Amino acid sequence: MDMTKFIKDELNLEAKAIREVAERLDPKIEEVIDLIFNCRGKVVVTGMGKAGIIARKIASTFVSTGTTAIFLHAAEGIHGDLGLLNDDDIVIAVSNSGNTEELISIIPFIKFKKIPIIALTGQLDSKLALNSNLIIDCHVPKSYEPFGLVPTSSTTVALAMGDAIAVALLKKRNFQEDDFAKFHPGGTIGKKLLIRVADLMHQDIPIVFDSDNMETTITKMLEFNIGGTIVINAENVLIGIITDGDLKRILLKNHHDIMNRSVEEVMTKAPKTILQQTLAIEALNLMEDNNITLLPVVDDLKKPVGILQMHDLIKAGVVG
Repeated sequence: MDMTKFIKDELNLEAKAIREVAERLDPKIEEVIDLIFNCRGKVVVTGMGKAGIIARKIASTFVSTGTTAIFLHAAEGIHGDLGLLNDDDIVIAVSNSGNTEELISIIPFIKFKKIPIIALTGQLDSKLALNSNLIIDCHVPKSYEPFGLVPTSSTTVALAMGDAIAVALLKKRNFQEDDFAKFHPGGTIGKKLLIRVADLMHQDIPIVFDSDNMETTITKMLEFNIGGTIVINAENVLIGIITDGDLKRILLKNHHDIMNRSVEEVMTKAPKTILQQTLAIEALNLMEDNNITLLPVVDDLKKPVGILQMHDLIKAGVVG
């Protein structure tokens, strides 16, 4: 058996299941988003077995993107954990069959508390669907799963739906990178989103005037050994940059009189710049998009305050 083909076919099948659910998405999904967006309490996501694992992931994604959420194991719910439910909460119940015994057994209490239920289910005539305020159709044909029993495509669809809802809420809240960083202060994500240019830039930097000659400039570059120098005009405003790469390109053109040439003749005019309060991840994107490794940092008046090197971003863990 060709295992590569088998795996490829399975991936395509699960992708097909997601596409089919997307195509028949009910416009009432807007009501789902509005209900969660306006929730004054928390979103309680519940499920059992494999669906429970998906429910836990959905809750986790909600939390990391600004929606207050918690996972409730359905079996634990009937043994005391229903006490975490408050009147202002919303319940999202995940079950492909919609008839999972443990999940169905906690519905009466949820209904008694008059807490809205959103069902992510593959069976629109199930007990869960019939007792829910809003239903999201996650139906997957049995033929899409091994023996019609092993949850593969159905759990993939439920997970994708949960992610899609989380992203929709993120957009509705105008959730930004700064907001995301607040919930991810540790590790690579935190570094990428919390570190600012001012935290990494070199403040002691080489600066020359556009009227200087290249002999002065090269001496200044050797003194600082930072990979280049910033060029300013008489008003101290940044107007250009000269990098080690610029010098190499000029020498390759056999410019033997380089020492006597003016800085203005050699410099790269109007280089890309960045403000010191900008997030480091934005600096990284700017440098990668423009294939540069040295980025001048300026203030609001375009006066230089520092230089950022790609090496600084790598060392700080922003890259990768």
